[in-house]
Amino acid sequence: MTELLKSSLTRRNVLQAAAVGAVGISPALRAVVYAQGSDAPEKKEVKIGFIPLTDCASVVMASVLGIDKKYGVTIIPTKEASWAGVRDKLVSGELDMAHSLYGLIYGVHLGTSGPKKDMAVLMTLNQNGQAITLSKKLADKGAVDAASLAKVMAAEKREYTYAQTFPTGTHAMWLYYWLASVGVNPMKDVKVITVPPPQMVANMRVGNMDGYCVGEPWGHRAIADGIGITAVTTQDIWKDHPEKVLGTTADFVKKNPNTARAVTAAIIEAGKWIDASLGNKNKMAETVADKSYVNTSVDVINQRILGRYQNGLGKTWDDPNHMKFYNDGAVSFPYLSDGMWFLTQHKRWGLLKEHPDYLAVAKQINQIDIYKQAATAAKAHVPKEVMRSSKMIDGVVWDGKDPQKYADGFKIKV
Repeated sequence: MTELLKSSLTRRNVLQAAAVGAVGISPALRAVVYAQGSDAPEKKEVKIGFIPLTDCASVVMASVLGIDKKYGVTIIPTKEASWAGVRDKLVSGELDMAHSLYGLIYGVHLGTSGPKKDMAVLMTLNQNGQAITLSKKLADKGAVDAASLAKVMAAEKREYTYAQTFPTGTHAMWLYYWLASVGVNPMKDVKVITVPPPQMVANMRVGNMDGYCVGEPWGHRAIADGIGITAVTTQDIWKDHPEKVLGTTADFVKKNPNTARAVTAAIIEAGKWIDASLGNKNKMAETVADKSYVNTSVDVINQRILGRYQNGLGKTWDDPNHMKFYNDGAVSFPYLSDGMWFLTQHKRWGLLKEHPDYLAVAKQINQIDIYKQAATAAKAHVPKEVMRSSKMIDGVVWDGKDPQKYADGFKIKV
């Protein structure tokens, strides 16, 4: 079959052909295709909001490479200025979907981060690849990691200001967890402000904060500009942690299930493409560095996407746990335990006043069935379990089995 013929097929044709003649298409997906009569996407053009960060890459590449057309949809990446803007446009329907913080989607669903609306996570876009940056001024005083930062703060009493990107988001939770691991209470001992990712470096340059947690390339940018150092990568806080997700509203999924499946399949395939080779990663870096997307120099993106790290103090290392977009399906699968973890931290820091039904909420939001169908179409591996176990930087293990006990078990909390 020629590439031209492939690209001209509708997604219905592709799936039906696969169901009849290809190995690896599940009977469950075949049943879905034929039971519905048509699996053609209900909405052909899908506006997906993104923030200028390296981890928007699979959304961008699904569009740039034309992978979306293979599944019968056209992805329109829409550059947004802040996570609050992403939230508002998702809730209003101005955006169909978004490259989004995991905790933003959960926060909107429970009403802890703005207007309450039932939400959905279609897939995880990436794991790892964020960092906590400390100012060069702090580093010059000896604050180069969590333990030394705590010592400097104890010795020199003043108001310390740290920035995250959204109150219920991933960066806030990584920052809080890291500070608390060395006895610093982020709710009492420091001032925390919210700053959009692309504005982090400029704010640190003028002295508005002592440190910040954000996604790449804005950690490496601070080092390139000589104004900050990397104190810790988020993969050192939680190896293979979930990061951004493909988020939308529950209403959108209900009205457009085929579209949701098609877009998810396209972005899974784009993630596979990125992770497939160093050449693809470099091509991705060149693409997303453009002013239409992240708007920075290629070298600020491509080093850390290849696992080549430096801390701004002369230390360099190769990190095998750098940002990943597929990793044999382990990245993109929306594990229920991942979503539940953010709820435990929201409860820990007082964003939730009462314990929610952790598992029930995760099952409502994370669209496991749609993901599995999309992964089958994209010929992606699907993990067998919906929960996973991880050990954090403080040695505490999270496995999702007793979230209430876990949330209540921290010494430092609200």
